[in-house]
Amino acid sequence: MRLFFVACLVLTGLTSVVPAADAADHVTFATNWLAEAEHGGFYQAVADGTYAKFGLDVTIIEGGPNKNNALLLAAGKIDFAMGLNMIDAFNAVANHVPVEVVAAEFQKDPQIFMSHPGQGLDHWADLPKATAFIGTLDQASVWRWMTRSQGFAATKTKPYNFNPAPFIADPKSIQIGYVTSEPFAVEQAGHFKPNVFLLADHGYDNYSTTIVARDAYVAQHADIVRRFVEASALGWQHYLHGDNAAANALIKQANPQMTDAQLAFSLAALKKYGIVESGDTVKMGIGAMNAARIADFYAKMVAAKVVPTGLDIAKAYTLQFVDKGPGIVEPK
Repeated sequence: MRLFFVACLVLTGLTSVVPAADAADHVTFATNWLAEAEHGGFYQAVADGTYAKFGLDVTIIEGGPNKNNALLLAAGKIDFAMGLNMIDAFNAVANHVPVEVVAAEFQKDPQIFMSHPGQGLDHWADLPKATAFIGTLDQASVWRWMTRSQGFAATKTKPYNFNPAPFIADPKSIQIGYVTSEPFAVEQAGHFKPNVFLLADHGYDNYSTTIVARDAYVAQHADIVRRFVEASALGWQHYLHGDNAAANALIKQANPQMTDAQLAFSLAALKKYGIVESGDTVKMGIGAMNAARIADFYAKMVAAKVVPTGLDIAKAYTLQFVDKGPGIVEPK
């Protein structure tokens, strides 16, 4: 489970990158967790030279537990960071942090609930009667939405500490997770395929895996931001549909615990559930954002008491660099 952007990364563990061409603009991009397929498009753009073609020399900084990049980004120590989702962006506005989302690589938030098959928990409507294993941060975000609008009971929870064993041992329980990760862990440890319910398919229409930059950086280096956003979109397209072996090698170099089996499972899930390519991306391209959708999601989070009312959410993001269509021209 990823941590919130406000408590994610530190400037450590640099990932190797391809040599930059002469006069390339050097930028740093900090991810929000250990290297994984969920970051594949960015590693792909490094590995196959897409960033270099756009005149960028990109250093990817691997994230991880107990690391923090919010202050580093705000202080200008890094150029771009991977935000978790739009709740982070709303909280940045609430706390007067001068950063904004410039692209949303995941059109669907990959958060899920899992249940045991054949236990009377095979449909979304069945889930409220189960005890839910929930992470601490999720209690203050997605779980509030579920209890206020989806009929779940706030008291029917147990802590989820990134270990699937308690869920596996309790067939009448459900567990939160990511569609790209936790089902694989359950299959490996529990030897069964859990039912998977993607929250995005049940009204939780949050953008995820965002690209975040400082307001001042966006104003002063708009062309670099544009090139980074467009090259990253192409990186995701190449990772999902092309030869991603070199990108996966970089991921495993940065995170030696990552396995080929996990990478393959995660990539298949990204494709199956339309995490990167779905909805507005068909006409507007990878990274697309929709102002009406963001406003609607903000209203849901206000109603669920996840974020404060009255925020100027226009400060949370910019559409300047996205929604240009799927046909980005790649420099030769």
